[in-house]
Amino acid sequence: MSTSYKAGSLTLIGTVAMGTGVMIGAGIFALTGQVAELAGRLFPLAFFLAAIVSGFSAYSYIKVTRKYPSAGGIAMILQKAYGPGVATGAAALLMGLSMIINESLVARTFGAYTLRLFDAPDQAFWIPILAVGLIVFAFLINIAGNNVVGGLSKVTAALKVGGILIFAGIALWSAGFEFQAATGSPGEATSLGRFAAAVALAILAFKGFTTITNSGDEVVNPSRNVGRAIVISLLVCLVVYLLVCYAVGSTLTIDQIVAAKDYSLAEAARPAIGGYGVEFTVALAIVATTSGLIASVFAVSRMLAMLTDMKLIPHRHFRMPGTIQTHTLVYTVVVAALLAVFFDLSRIASLGAIFYLVMDFMVHWGIFRRLRKDVDAHAMVLVSAMGLDLFALIAFLMIKGSDDPLIVIFALVGVALVFVFEYYYLRHRQDGGGAGHEHT
Repeated sequence: MSTSYKAGSLTLIGTVAMGTGVMIGAGIFALTGQVAELAGRLFPLAFFLAAIVSGFSAYSYIKVTRKYPSAGGIAMILQKAYGPGVATGAAALLMGLSMIINESLVARTFGAYTLRLFDAPDQAFWIPILAVGLIVFAFLINIAGNNVVGGLSKVTAALKVGGILIFAGIALWSAGFEFQAATGSPGEATSLGRFAAAVALAILAFKGFTTITNSGDEVVNPSRNVGRAIVISLLVCLVVYLLVCYAVGSTLTIDQIVAAKDYSLAEAARPAIGGYGVEFTVALAIVATTSGLIASVFAVSRMLAMLTDMKLIPHRHFRMPGTIQTHTLVYTVVVAALLAVFFDLSRIASLGAIFYLVMDFMVHWGIFRRLRKDVDAHAMVLVSAMGLDLFALIAFLMIKGSDDPLIVIFALVGVALVFVFEYYYLRHRQDGGGAGHEHT
């Protein structure tokens, strides 16, 4: 193998910490305002339904990884479902891209919250700079190895889950624990289509469970603990998200949440404890987004390294020292940094949602057609997962096609290019072209 994996290097607690680290880092800080803009006062329900959809999706991943744990994670699932062809390479690459998109989303969220501490006159200039700085920091931490990543994930997961619960408790206390729905004009105009699109976007807050799948046999007793870690992570995040949603909704109106959608939690803390609340929430966001980015870079770089070993994507060293997984770390952070510079939070989230839902549907379809008997998966659960993905994707494309057609065009062209790229790459490799590898 060209990559270097260390079997059993991640405990159950460390794996749960990594999964919740990615989800909470991207989800609650980056997406609360985005989801509220679409769902209005029903945004807590959108997160709840997104958790249910993610639970159906997780079923497929758990069933396959229970029998076939692998550091390749999703790439391994796709290969078993479709074979080493275009569908496997394209879907796996879409997953990798959605994870990298998620990294740029988290990085820009870090910048948006950090600037709440300063009176920066040109935030549009500083947010991408701070985002790129965080991406570089995540790269350096990942270069240090699994033990550093796992240890840091445990500490930061405890800090941010505890801190978010404190934030939610204070906000709800200031509102008299009424758990009231937010008010505001967008809440009155929410249609079924916009609500479904909000659910599709909220799914991004839970898709971090796939980083656990990608850790595969690096987890202690993976046949048992990968599934357990996924379930625990989803439940922990659901509880945290609902508490925060009700805390924000009890403190701010929908209009206020949308106005501060890139840093809505910081604004929600202001009515409760003033400037100190903002500072506390910003500090919490910094910890959450930093740990989330570190965990995501950890997972996607290993997935890309596995795709290289499976000869599904090309790889060049570019005279860099180290192993392939070191090189994929570099590729990951470079692409994430470029996205963070050129796209805003809303468009980054939209791209990530579309890429992820397409890939997720392909995973369920492949398991349904080829693997369900082998892994003892129930057909109706798989059909339900596909139906939920398809409904959410269509609704999201329709709403975004009306609100921001350019990002839908970018996304659909991107999906098409991924399939075309895989087709010509694999055809070239089969014809003896060498696949662009220059392994030493």
